[in-house]
Amino acid sequence: MWYNGLLDLSVWQLVAATLLMTHVTIVSVTVYLHRYSAHRALELHPALKHFFRFWLWLSTGQNTREWTAIHRKHHAKCETVDDPHSPVIKGLGTVLRKGAELYQEEAKNQETLRIYGKNCPDDWMERNVYSRYPIGGVTLMAIIDLALFGVLGMTVWAIQMMWIPVWAAGVINGLGHAVGYRNFECRDAATNLVPWGILIGGEELHNNHHTYPNSAKLSVKKWEFDMGWAWIKLFSFFGLAQVQRVAPIAHRVEGKGSLDMDTAMAILNNRFQIMAQYRKLVIAPLVKQEVAKADESVRHLFRRAKRLLSREPSLLEEQHHARISELLAQSQALKVIYEKRLALQQIWVKTSSNGHDMLEAMKQWVHEAEASGIQSLREFAEQLKTYSLRPSSAAV
Repeated sequence: MWYNGLLDLSVWQLVAATLLMTHVTIVSVTVYLHRYSAHRALELHPALKHFFRFWLWLSTGQNTREWTAIHRKHHAKCETVDDPHSPVIKGLGTVLRKGAELYQEEAKNQETLRIYGKNCPDDWMERNVYSRYPIGGVTLMAIIDLALFGVLGMTVWAIQMMWIPVWAAGVINGLGHAVGYRNFECRDAATNLVPWGILIGGEELHNNHHTYPNSAKLSVKKWEFDMGWAWIKLFSFFGLAQVQRVAPIAHRVEGKGSLDMDTAMAILNNRFQIMAQYRKLVIAPLVKQEVAKADESVRHLFRRAKRLLSREPSLLEEQHHARISELLAQSQALKVIYEKRLALQQIWVKTSSNGHDMLEAMKQWVHEAEASGIQSLREFAEQLKTYSLRPSSAAV
């Protein structure tokens, strides 16, 4: 019958077709708009780039330059009043409900497009089709859905139109800065929503991305999965993609016992992984040890101590700072390791432009850590000496 469309699919086949098309849209956003256009983490074959542009015009009506510029500005101004969609500033509810509206509002800002929209497509198709007729693609998609799927094609089309506004503009930009877990204490509130980035193509691993924004691969732990990276590997296999950058690998040379320039630069290069190790190897065991020793009357202060003592200071609220002060007043050992953590971070903030200054500062930090009398801190200082820019076989 005509109302079933040309394909005359069953309900389950229609559901499968809808999920397939929305997944193609997700892949187009994460691989083409995000990892390629915004961050240049990989290069794509011209045919693949144009397919993605065409599909996004059909399924979202999104413009490459606008999306790229808004996302770049988000990274440059993250969690400030100039961030186009920060739930920290605008409120989680606002970003969840009005993520698409926030995007459209920022897309009208010509200054944003001028500053952050460089090196985006400006060919004949862009000027005369995609940018000239921004709703032409979604209108054409509505006609195609109606023809293929019949009356229910309008439902398919509605889901396609909602997919990116809900999942990307709402969930990733909203929940991805509010709930979830953090592998790394980057300077913004980005979180990983789940360790399996499947439904939104790997974008669920948002904390990893904000820590290493120029990495084509968003997963960093062995138990994390990035669907977008799986597609990139497949495209690479067929010669359609070439990875430019991924997150640095922290190389260690067992037995290496001295700090040199190679070690200092490796520590700078892998500072986020190293601070994650500090949380695991220094803060966590010492908090556990201090809780066991603490009097019952003050033990409540140690609740969430590991998280508070590891948290990026700029993300802490006033009550958190007060809680930390109370906590440190109860334990000299915790006070030492907290101050040493802040001091370690300050080394690469203040000396990263001068390798020799950084090396001297690292040597001083290690010396003080070894003299602290805190076993976990001494062991961590020894571990720092083993880092190298090169794998073990090349470094020894």
